[in-house]
Amino acid sequence: MNRKLLFITFFIGCSTVAFAQQKLKLWYGEPAKMWEETLPLGNGRLGMTPDGGVLKEKIVLNDITLWSGGPQDANNYEANKSLPQIRKLILEGKNDEAQELVNRDFVCVSPGSGGAKWGKYQTLGTLELDFGADQSPKGNQEVKAYKRELVLDDAIATSTYLKNGVTYKKEYFSSFDNDVNIIRITASKPGMINCRIGMSRPEKSAVKTEGLELQMSGQLDNGSDGKGMQYLARVAASTKGGKLTASANSLLVKDATELIIFVSAATDFKWPDFKDKSKQLLTAAMKKDYGIQKANHIRNFRKLYKRVDIYLGTGKSAALPTNERLDRFYKDFTEDPSLPALFFQFGRYLSISSTRVGLLPPNLQGLWAKEINTPWNGDYHLDVNVQMNHWPVEVSNLSELNLPLADLVKGLVKPGERTAKAYYNAEGWIAHVITNVWGFTEPGESASWGASNAGSGWLCNNLWEHYTFSNDLDYLKSIYPVLKGSAQFYKSAQIKDPKTGWLVTSPSVSPENTFYLPNGKTASISMGPTIDNQIVRELFNNVITASKLLNKDADFRKELEIQLKSVPPAGIISKDGRIQEWLEDYKETDPQHRHISHLYGLYPASLITPAKTPELAEAAKKTLEVRGDDGPGWTIAYKQLFWARLLDGNRAFKLLKEILKPTHATNINYGAGGGVYPNMLSAGPPFQIDGNFGATAGIAEMLLQSHDDFIDLLPAMPDAWKAYGNIKGLKARGNFTVDMTWKDGQISHYRIASPKPQKVKVKINGLIKEILSQPLAQQ
Repeated sequence: MNRKLLFITFFIGCSTVAFAQQKLKLWYGEPAKMWEETLPLGNGRLGMTPDGGVLKEKIVLNDITLWSGGPQDANNYEANKSLPQIRKLILEGKNDEAQELVNRDFVCVSPGSGGAKWGKYQTLGTLELDFGADQSPKGNQEVKAYKRELVLDDAIATSTYLKNGVTYKKEYFSSFDNDVNIIRITASKPGMINCRIGMSRPEKSAVKTEGLELQMSGQLDNGSDGKGMQYLARVAASTKGGKLTASANSLLVKDATELIIFVSAATDFKWPDFKDKSKQLLTAAMKKDYGIQKANHIRNFRKLYKRVDIYLGTGKSAALPTNERLDRFYKDFTEDPSLPALFFQFGRYLSISSTRVGLLPPNLQGLWAKEINTPWNGDYHLDVNVQMNHWPVEVSNLSELNLPLADLVKGLVKPGERTAKAYYNAEGWIAHVITNVWGFTEPGESASWGASNAGSGWLCNNLWEHYTFSNDLDYLKSIYPVLKGSAQFYKSAQIKDPKTGWLVTSPSVSPENTFYLPNGKTASISMGPTIDNQIVRELFNNVITASKLLNKDADFRKELEIQLKSVPPAGIISKDGRIQEWLEDYKETDPQHRHISHLYGLYPASLITPAKTPELAEAAKKTLEVRGDDGPGWTIAYKQLFWARLLDGNRAFKLLKEILKPTHATNINYGAGGGVYPNMLSAGPPFQIDGNFGATAGIAEMLLQSHDDFIDLLPAMPDAWKAYGNIKGLKARGNFTVDMTWKDGQISHYRIASPKPQKVKVKINGLIKEILSQPLAQQ
């Protein structure tokens, strides 16, 4: 037998046994008592979160395109007149005075990001199911054998229970087939389903019935004439047995044995004919057999989800309800080594469910919002959050889910060019710290957070990573103008620091952080914060590489190569051995600040590595030690990624354990106290989905790295996972697909495949060797 064939057969055999032992689902023994216990479902456009109630059930509905607000030009076109004085004050060390001038002249003009014009991502509304007391004799409401679960492999949630001798089952899914939300309710005895179906929304809504169809429609506020985005949700039902009727604002089901509810929704964000579109989707779904529709949904979802399998072991807590597993894991993780695998696949599930090609990237809420006034407007924060939302998609084999972000960024270029001219009199384009679906690129209202120069360059890292993982030259051609425009901005907006001769950004901030000046005063405004220097260094190098690959812009490439020599290094080590956050060795006002922006060069960039820059890597460790291990959920996830890049698997695992810390808190939090809710959604608090995605990327980074010119298998393996495990389908840069099995912390089997066999360097059990990749198996 061929040796390679023997190797592959053995690997697949091992995987089949391991994965058969693991049921990847979230489950609970009672209905959700708060929204943070509901089960998130989505198909990249529509979403819902059912609470599994028995007598009454609320199912929060979402459409990822439903935004209030509208386009605005909040640029201050006189801002650049103050730029010379702002820079002069910074050079003189009068950062506090410079900050006053920035706050006066260098922020966005009204209405900016604080009002109705800016807008917010909003809930679509709530589907309300009232089963009343008709299911059982009066006074007997006892419920037995209740179970509520979400099976990740199927993207289907269920709730089942026994009531008065009747078993009821509800199935819920946001269809990857007909693009509607579907709820199917069955009873084990004929005629036992009685239900009132309603819809509601706190504002901007009208509910009515037309025939046997329930409708909710409205128009959101655009901040000017009130005529913002329009939406329409339609609900229809089919039954087996019984009778379906309608009142003025609800549907009524009586004595049915089966009830299927279809929810179709659309907005005019991309569909001017949204009313007709929502009707077409509803009609098509109702015509299709339920079994076929369910099977199609599962098959289409699994085309993405089943690309990766993971096994990290099992334990005595694995069969418990998810909320109990979380409680026990935080107390003793050895009881449940499989929980991180569930959390990893849940992160991939959330990515698949919250975005799709041709639509919007996941926002701060993913696509699940229960409110009109979502925390931080449910928008796109550009100083880590939207970037973190996309960190797992490449390595976890969901590469195409990076494309909606690329589309959003392309839409920022034109408004970003106006902003670059207005504030910096610079070429190219810039986006500062926040944006929305309306293309906002202006600085925020306060210098302390709104003056960051890093946003647009950081976004370019996400766009570049899709190329490095896919090797797709057509894609690179499509994003090259975006990358080049960003590089043009930094190239023309930098000034010379007379102390060092370096070229730096000015004014800027290290995202949301503040420092002490020598006179004891505080400021945020500075020149050349470390993150800006790292982003510029990385971006210039990427544009130079792209220019060579595409054989274009040789003159501009040469200009970048020359200017790159004057960009500050990837890090400056301070007197206390840490990486400086600013060009000057300022003392921060909050040593445990949630942002760790000056380690951008460690992750997501590859400017700092233990192998190539060991001194900077050690300084990064000291930086993290001072920052501590707590923070909002997304901060903890970022620290997990940093420690993985520093090859410290046990410390990365400690951070993962912190992320999985159970909480019910929903207050707005900027400091310590992050964790996860009972439904495993990340808590800042409140709910912010970036923590989920950051931790998913962190788990992958512990098992596989490919940023340092070779593929590193198990680079940050924690003791907790060493006994035995395997993973199949991860991606490495260069468009390689990686499968591996390990025992006692050592790789026992691996397979690296690519579309065409090619040589690649791989680090296996501490040794780097060059191998020939195997042909990628046909999907």
